[in-house]
Amino acid sequence: MPRLPALALAAALAAPVAAAAAEPPPPPRVIVSGEGRAALAPDMALLSLSVMREAMTAREALDANNAAMAAVIAAMKASGVEDRDLQTAGIQISPRYDYSNKPDGTQEARLAAYQVTNTLSVRVRDLAKTGEIIDKAVTLGVNQGGGVTFTNDDPSAALTEARKKAVADAVAKARTLAEAAGVSLGRVVEISEQSYVSGPEPFLAKAMPADAAVPIEAGENAYRIQVNMSFELN
Repeated sequence: MPRLPALALAAALAAPVAAAAAEPPPPPRVIVSGEGRAALAPDMALLSLSVMREAMTAREALDANNAAMAAVIAAMKASGVEDRDLQTAGIQISPRYDYSNKPDGTQEARLAAYQVTNTLSVRVRDLAKTGEIIDKAVTLGVNQGGGVTFTNDDPSAALTEARKKAVADAVAKARTLAEAAGVSLGRVVEISEQSYVSGPEPFLAKAMPADAAVPIEAGENAYRIQVNMSFELN
């Protein structure tokens, strides 16, 4: 095998080091965050309605629950809720025990009843009917749940507006920092985003007198976008 002269070998080893030293350092950067918000009136209500029935046997409890939930579902459809907007979220069957203290300090469990809970998720696209639907559901047997969340079927326009505001906010901050440092703002190197949505607190429906309406206020949903941007400095 031919042997390289010492000088040639030294030059070969030094070449990568010299090439690395010749590479220009990366340009300085500034990293900023920006935030944009856009509000949108909700156009859909999401309800979680549960029927709980209990009896001495699981069969009896299930039969009673089935009858009540069937009436609730029929009322939903009669109020204009479409089949695609009704979804069973869960069915739970469980025993309920009563506990008594024994003279020796231990507890004795006695089967008191079986409980069956059926939970229905409902999308209400006509917000004006939300209170009416909750009222009917409680009258027909809903006795648990009642969570209401207001949302938007298509929030894309609000999200686009919030994104534009967030980027504009970040660019303005970056320009201010560059001017204060006596440099000019270069190209965008990196950009990332996080989105958030906030609205009024969920309303919990409670059993009310038959002649009482359920008051509902939809408020508005606030969509917030946060962007992180990295700029080169010239």
